[in-house]
Amino acid sequence: MTTVVDMPLNSVPPTCTVDALRAKQAAAGGQLWVDVAFWAAVTSTDTRHVDPLVDAGVCGVKVFLAPSGVPEFGHVDGDGLTAALAAAAPRGVPVLVHAEAPGELGPPPRGPRYADWLASRPAAAEVAAVGQVVAAADRTGGHAHVLHLSAAAALPGLAAARAAGTRVTVETCPHYLSLCAEEVPDGATEAKCAPPVRDAANREALWAGLRAGRIDCVVSDHSPAPAAAKRTGDFGTAWGGVSGLQTQLPVLWTAARARGVDLADLARWQSEAPARLAGLRSKGAIAAGRDADLVAWDPDATLVVDPGRLLHRHAVSPWAGRRLHGVVHGTWLRGRRVDTDGPPAGRMLDREVGS
Repeated sequence: MTTVVDMPLNSVPPTCTVDALRAKQAAAGGQLWVDVAFWAAVTSTDTRHVDPLVDAGVCGVKVFLAPSGVPEFGHVDGDGLTAALAAAAPRGVPVLVHAEAPGELGPPPRGPRYADWLASRPAAAEVAAVGQVVAAADRTGGHAHVLHLSAAAALPGLAAARAAGTRVTVETCPHYLSLCAEEVPDGATEAKCAPPVRDAANREALWAGLRAGRIDCVVSDHSPAPAAAKRTGDFGTAWGGVSGLQTQLPVLWTAARARGVDLADLARWQSEAPARLAGLRSKGAIAAGRDADLVAWDPDATLVVDPGRLLHRHAVSPWAGRRLHGVVHGTWLRGRRVDTDGPPAGRMLDREVGS
């Protein structure tokens, strides 16, 4: 990874105002080994902070249609989604949507059974929410981006909306493309995320959608938590999120090469499309005028994921013990090799006007 776009929640305060953005930037000062930009947030129908936040350089705004899991970050209803899209549209920034419909969610599970967690977040919740997102984007002319899609059943509706001219894009994540529900043991809360990892047939349908261009990009949705909060063995109480920044390239490449996907596709999904979404025109491609952000790696070499060797603050991984293809030998940020033992050379980035 050479560039991270930071999410607005799991920080206190969440990035809903310019003051909160500046507090986060101040906290990050002197600690960036890669370049970092920022998403902001809308948590109600009040959108008066959208313009100042865009002026301050954020790449777009995020909303939840279902409860976020943290009390300081409220979810929005249909009116809030429409208001966010209407406010963002004139500024040319996307609204990122956690798309699960609350009315379709089941009661929270208790205990170690993964099947109970899966049943509580059915594919129907994503399909219903995506329909709501499409309708709101169509009404407002705003750009809606569906975050971390796990339900392949939502893809036909998204494809139809895009064919009709609605501004909607969509992403998925390495965990949805590499893991499957049949392989998640009971008690393995390292794999808990929302929306959840679904069955193997759904995973293959996501791959088909990705290869057909119905899914725009693959992103980490990195959501860490201390081991005590993540490894509870209870899918009702464990933190819902996957830590995957450091493992994303080998995880995705291992799954991709098994399906005949080549490296150019990975570069488009992981670099070009996310940079375009975030409005970071200096990123995302090896080309004249772009930052010299490069990775040297051996696609045929293998590694076994050892959480103890990860540089994540919280070394928890659903891929622990797995043998993966693709060993990274070095990363260059703007032409300078990243050295975690040396001074941090990362910069804070603003969305570029006109992107």
